[in-house]
Amino acid sequence: MQFEKRFWDGLADGSVTVAVRRWKRPSVKTGGTLKSPGGLLAIDEVARVELTEITEADALASGFSTRDELLAALRPEGDLYRVRFHRVGDDPRIALRNSSELDDDEVGALKRRLGRVDWAAPILRLIKDNPGVVSTELAPQVGMERFPFKQRVRRLKELGLTESLRVGYRISPRGEALLEHLD
Repeated sequence: MQFEKRFWDGLADGSVTVAVRRWKRPSVKTGGTLKSPGGLLAIDEVARVELTEITEADALASGFSTRDELLAALRPEGDLYRVRFHRVGDDPRIALRNSSELDDDEVGALKRRLGRVDWAAPILRLIKDNPGVVSTELAPQVGMERFPFKQRVRRLKELGLTESLRVGYRISPRGEALLEHLD
């Protein structure tokens, strides 16, 4: 489940606690967690609902001004779900990506997690040399389509090696340290 940038501050300060989505099947589960740009969210409830069950209070808790504004933002197809959540802390990847001291065990573990690392170094170098550049411009530079490129960047992000900016990406201190070991 993703959030538009306009909701990030509300996620961070805890004022956004509901999301309403149309899905073929939910992308989050009750009891799970979700890493978001506003922090780590605990999923309290995922409920299939009818349109008439969406309230003005749901709209306000979703970061919208009115119920009509929320409903206008929904996809036209899919089952309707209301997701209730609360912020439980910072995204754990923040601390991870700021840890730039990598010992041999950590380097080995990162290499194992990345599988074949022949793709990781070129993407890390590209992001290092082009901070804040969008994926549509970066992907062709390593001979990739945008979607597979973004999947690999997400994999790097999960390991604390890159971070998403409002536009584009940048390499993290941890990513810099790994790149030194890959060169």
